[in-house]
Amino acid sequence: MKICGIDLKANNMILVVLDNTKFIDLKTKKITLENDENQNDIRSFCNDFLLFLEQNEIERVFIKKRAKKGNFAGGAVTFKMEGLIQLNPLCEVELISCQSISSFEKKNHIDFPESLKKYQEQAFLTAFSMS
Repeated sequence: MKICGIDLKANNMILVVLDNTKFIDLKTKKITLENDENQNDIRSFCNDFLLFLEQNEIERVFIKKRAKKGNFAGGAVTFKMEGLIQLNPLCEVELISCQSISSFEKKNHIDFPESLKKYQEQAFLTAFSMS
């Protein structure tokens, strides 16, 4: 089963795909929402994401949750992107808490793939903890 782990940072959706537990190094590593106030940019973001899901035959998507308030609260744009991701008609989307990911990481030895970029680590952990 191909799954996609997502970490939302600023206006970027950082992507990692696993087939069972095997990391797949894809050309597309992130999709950016250029201007969240421009309808064409939002449509482009959605279309790019749907194309990514189709081309890579993704069956499930897991998003690392962000705090809604406090010092580490996610920005408004990330919540808008999350909503757009959840609206996709192609596969199921689940939100994974930071505590669940952290707990998994403490209980398991994680070997990050060599080809994984540093900025993809949280997306990888999100997917790997659910694989």
